[in-house]
Amino acid sequence: MDLIFLHGLGQNPSSWNETLSFLPQCIKAHCPDLLNLCEDKTYEKIYLAFENYVDDFLNPINLCGISLGAVLALNYTLNHADKVSSLVLIAPQYKMPKLLLRFQNIVFHIMPDSLISKDGIAKQDIIQLTNSMRFLDFEQELKSVACSTLIICGQKDTANIKAAKKMANLISNSKLYLIDKSGHEINVFASKKLANAMSLFYKTNN
Repeated sequence: MDLIFLHGLGQNPSSWNETLSFLPQCIKAHCPDLLNLCEDKTYEKIYLAFENYVDDFLNPINLCGISLGAVLALNYTLNHADKVSSLVLIAPQYKMPKLLLRFQNIVFHIMPDSLISKDGIAKQDIIQLTNSMRFLDFEQELKSVACSTLIICGQKDTANIKAAKKMANLISNSKLYLIDKSGHEINVFASKKLANAMSLFYKTNN
């Protein structure tokens, strides 16, 4: 089973390593480096580059994304429902919280480049990306998601748990799984619990 893992902002493909180590061997994992798919670090350009990346897969795919990766996975599913077999959304948002993004960017501007820039991605690129996401809103389209969907959020992830619960209500063929004692980066700090939830989901839906 081909499964594409999409990392979050501030992460990279290796952020999935622990989770992958606990998943069944039948899963063929693909972990693109999202912020290096294109030169222009805006959401639109990254999404289009991701679309091109997925074009190389002939069979319907299974998508799993966290945070930024969850937004991209949802966006792709809404545009290409026929190509997505299943969807796992971790710490997701369907409508970008403008105030939170604005506050985040203020913090980014103040922080030294060395604390923000990672894997060759400059601070200004990260600020540009978050600015370009401010007006994303998929709320009206959520009911059109037809594939089997698992929505996962940490119980301590206060920034995303409300959105996760609402998405579970709006996507008809979905299940919500909350991971106890976990915050935002579940794939890094609660990888075994995440893998267990995903394994059960794939066992039930494939």
